[in-house]
Amino acid sequence: MIVKFFSSASGELVMMADTARPLLKAIGKHCTAEGVITQSEMRQAVVELERYLDHIAPQEPPPDEEKEKHMPAMLRPVSLRQRAWPLIKMLNRTAQTKKESRITWQAAQDFEV
Repeated sequence: MIVKFFSSASGELVMMADTARPLLKAIGKHCTAEGVITQSEMRQAVVELERYLDHIAPQEPPPDEEKEKHMPAMLRPVSLRQRAWPLIKMLNRTAQTKKESRITWQAAQDFEV
């Protein structure tokens, strides 16, 4: 299932629910069909995401550089840290706006497990 994040400060971001789920849970959000991250929550959300990613990084298998250099770029594995980067960037950019901004997300249905 697709989850779309929207921010007036940085546009739209699309993620698969399997990627969005752990990231939203890391910042204390429920994986509902619609949700919001307020501007006052954004800086702490970035801190929590980075803490979460630092915690899981040792659990992710290290890249097999020798094997991957012979693979087409589109077939190389992408870590959760790499997948989280656009959301972190969106949070940071939206948090810096002067007006009261927010990030919302939409999915076809709740995606809690």
